[in-house]
Amino acid sequence: MVSAQDNELNQLREQRRIALQQQLQQQATQQADAEIKAQQEQQASQNLDAAMKKLLSSEARSRLSTVALATPERAEMIKQTIVQLHNEGKLNSIMNDEQLKQLLLSQSKSRRSASIRRI
Repeated sequence: MVSAQDNELNQLREQRRIALQQQLQQQATQQADAEIKAQQEQQASQNLDAAMKKLLSSEARSRLSTVALATPERAEMIKQTIVQLHNEGKLNSIMNDEQLKQLLLSQSKSRRSASIRRI
């Protein structure tokens, strides 16, 4: 009787050990994937920043960093647009502050067109 209980207890312990081991392996895999993704995002961000140094004047970079402080998502979109314009050949020289202003205006949502109706 004691032997049967010991066997059952040992089986339960072994099953639990295997389950914990699988859980630890899954966590390790997820953590490794997250680290790889973070490294890739960091590399892409560094590449984008390096491209901005080549494609923008210092005043334009300053303006873009100010935009990034207010809305980081918008700044990323603008950076990607600038790289895309360069890759398409539409941006042949260094973009100055005035050109960046025009790009920002063209990509901003028009706030002047808002109207209020009273019912």
